Amino acid sequence: MTHGLIHHIEIYVSDLNKTTHFWGWFLNELGYTSYQNWENGQSWKLEETYLVFVQAGDRFLDIPYHRCRVGLNHLAFHAESREFVDEMTQKLQQRGTTMLYPDLYPYAGGETHYAVYFEDPDRIKVELVAP
Repeated sequence: MTHGLIHHIEIYVSDLNKTTHFWGWFLNELGYTSYQNWENGQSWKLEETYLVFVQAGDRFLDIPYHRCRVGLNHLAFHAESREFVDEMTQKLQQRGTTMLYPDLYPYAGGETHYAVYFEDPDRIKVELVAP
């Protein structure tokens, strides 16, 4: 049953090469596969949902993204376990990813919310949450 589930999310980015390097690795770790690829975009799919990243035009790059402005605040993904969140945290750190709230890891979202928070190349906040 797919009624009501998100079909896809499309995000415009400042540097498609940096974005595809970052998101390609992360999404592959979560089980997504490459879905569409064209000169100004790339997408990855998991079951019936896919994420699309598109290069923003030069005339739209003057104001950088900020998650506290109107619009997207963050993307949150399910993890299969706390151990997977821990493994991914180590991998993200080894890759030099900007980690958020490291002093509160893994409970930055509350005492019962086991998650890691980090930023993509455009500073979009990403969350990986254990069950």
